[in-house]
Amino acid sequence: MQLLFATTNKNKIAEIKAALSDNFRLLSLEEVGLADAEVEEPYLTLAENAIHKATCYEQLSGIDCFSEDTGLEADVLNGAPGVLSARYAGMPANSNKNIEKLLREMEGKNNRSARFRTVIALRMGGETHAFEGICEGTILFSKQGEAGFGYDPVFKPEGADSSFAEMTTHEKNQYSHRKKALIKLIQFLESNR
Repeated sequence: MQLLFATTNKNKIAEIKAALSDNFRLLSLEEVGLADAEVEEPYLTLAENAIHKATCYEQLSGIDCFSEDTGLEADVLNGAPGVLSARYAGMPANSNKNIEKLLREMEGKNNRSARFRTVIALRMGGETHAFEGICEGTILFSKQGEAGFGYDPVFKPEGADSSFAEMTTHEKNQYSHRKKALIKLIQFLESNR
């Protein structure tokens, strides 16, 4: 089954390819000539943004398509950075600046509980389906590790001894919010082949 993944983020593509079985051929925006087509994320929820992106890229490509939107939600910051996670410190998006802003805003705060939330939206056969994955954890006081991307150096998932940035892709997938949403997507695809 051929699916377009509506992202230009090579880290996300690698993470999802590692999780998909051989039954699926994952296409990137680059492979279908849409890497420069920019689709805005104008909505206030992860689900709305994911559905919007999947719908736009499905229309542009003519290929069944899925998109995802992910946010980090810190309880003490009332769910921020949330839907603004990628551009939390402003544009152009910069992970180091986002992490610095997050740590600055959490200075002196004892409640470090947070979660990564991913919503994957699939446009297939003219219908829309959404799948959510959540990984509970805590925000660390400083960066730990060099792997991963985004907020991975400051997020430690519940039940783990290290940050996402200290884990291999395989280890991260045992906790990953994106993997949890992806499992739901794959179960849906397998049952509708």
